[in-house]
Amino acid sequence: MFGVTWNLTTMTGIVSVIPTHITLRSELNELEQLNIAKADRWAFSRRRNVLDDSFLRGLHRRMYDEVWKWAGIYRKASRNIGVEAHLIETGLHQAVADARYWVEKQTFGPDELALRFAHRIVQIHPFPNGNGRWSRLVGDLLVVQHGGQRFTWGRMNLQSSGDTRKAYIAALRAADEHDINPLISFARS
Repeated sequence: MFGVTWNLTTMTGIVSVIPTHITLRSELNELEQLNIAKADRWAFSRRRNVLDDSFLRGLHRRMYDEVWKWAGIYRKASRNIGVEAHLIETGLHQAVADARYWVEKQTFGPDELALRFAHRIVQIHPFPNGNGRWSRLVGDLLVVQHGGQRFTWGRMNLQSSGDTRKAYIAALRAADEHDINPLISFARS
């Protein structure tokens, strides 16, 4: 059980839960989902420039601003996943530039474009937490912006462990090895 001065040091490296009434992990998950749903409605309320560094950071902030003090702030510490902390801004800038090029040159169809970009930004892992949910929302926004339909992402909660999460992680690992097809299949399952 977690207390009012909740310190998720192992997860975030920062003491930072905003609500003081949170005592259970399930309460935190519910609050995060409510905040994400609000950000989702905002993001899809009008056309956004998804391929913009400041939009990406602002989207993460909107997804978690009622839960975490570090919402929208790049992580400061290195992790066992993602690029070194000092390479986050450069990595995101390069990912955005690459995706803009793909759009300009019509390199990929909507699904592949969106999933390649979502994969790149989750690989960078810029935030202390919420990177997967953030990158999936970015993928949804980008695919819709380019004429496709939102992804279903396995139709399950990818936060909990289970077969669906394992399939998602396997698809990401395949994309790490330059095989995007399993991620496309998973996102449309």
